[in-house]
Amino acid sequence: MSCCVSFTSLKEWCFRISFSNSGLRSTTTNLGDGTVMHCWVPKHPQQSKPNLLLIHGFGANALWQWADIVGRMTPYYNVYVPDLVFFGESYTTRPDRTDAFQAQCLVRLMEEYSVNARLSVVGLSYGGFVAYSIAARLKNVVEKVVICCSAVCMEEKDITEGRFKVSDLESAADILLPQTPEKLRELLNFTLVKPPKIVPSCLLNDFIHVMCRDYLQEKRELIRAIPRDRKLDEIPKITQPTLIIWGDQDQIFPLEFGYRLKNHIGENAVLVIIKNAGHGFSMERPKEFYNNLKTFLIDARVSLADDTHQNGMEKHASLCHRM
Repeated sequence: MSCCVSFTSLKEWCFRISFSNSGLRSTTTNLGDGTVMHCWVPKHPQQSKPNLLLIHGFGANALWQWADIVGRMTPYYNVYVPDLVFFGESYTTRPDRTDAFQAQCLVRLMEEYSVNARLSVVGLSYGGFVAYSIAARLKNVVEKVVICCSAVCMEEKDITEGRFKVSDLESAADILLPQTPEKLRELLNFTLVKPPKIVPSCLLNDFIHVMCRDYLQEKRELIRAIPRDRKLDEIPKITQPTLIIWGDQDQIFPLEFGYRLKNHIGENAVLVIIKNAGHGFSMERPKEFYNNLKTFLIDARVSLADDTHQNGMEKHASLCHRM
């Protein structure tokens, strides 16, 4: 029996309303080289606020992956939520498929919105590769970095040495880009510790039809480009304070890559491991995920602002006393 109403389209409509109610608007920017970028940007950016860039991973577009986070961040940040190239409404006619190219596109996009200081970046899975590349490029612009379950420090040889559950990139692409309900169930089994036991095939087909059919070949090329010629000693070490978040049962990027990234960055990085969670910990443990983001991105900033305000009050009181 087929579904008469597209649950996926209805859910996306709800996400759009939620983003709008959080103070964001949908924009499309032509970068002028055959690349068009879609992004949710602040309706009324405030110079007094720092900026936050949320970068999604493979799967659905940015709306689906950041819906639970956006409204909690907009009171403290000017929040920007782009669709990466070949996701959502973003695309390019250029042949480059590297995460460095994705980073270059987002850097140019931020320049279009005059975001040139006080920027924090959060990258989820594939988005973590892009976030790391942005942080390495913009050392004087990016203040903080959050990398979520992203094997930035993987090497091309890790695939042939059997460090992943899948044997080759084509098998990985078949799972990450599901075209049948059976493959989508396999993806859920890979990303979640406790995947839903019963999901009607009509709902899965609906999701595939809406979310997984566009730019299929180009997305395969993105996957193939991730490990190509990648060597640990050629990956730059970022210097910004960095939070690394990982699920302890991640089957896409095993936890050992979290430790490898922490060791590569050094003392500026903190690794937080979420227990009983897989690659999709943002769905399985959304409260714990947000609490870690809040501690790193919001609490420290609010505390600093309070201290600055208190010091100002004390100085003012001291001057009044002298007078």
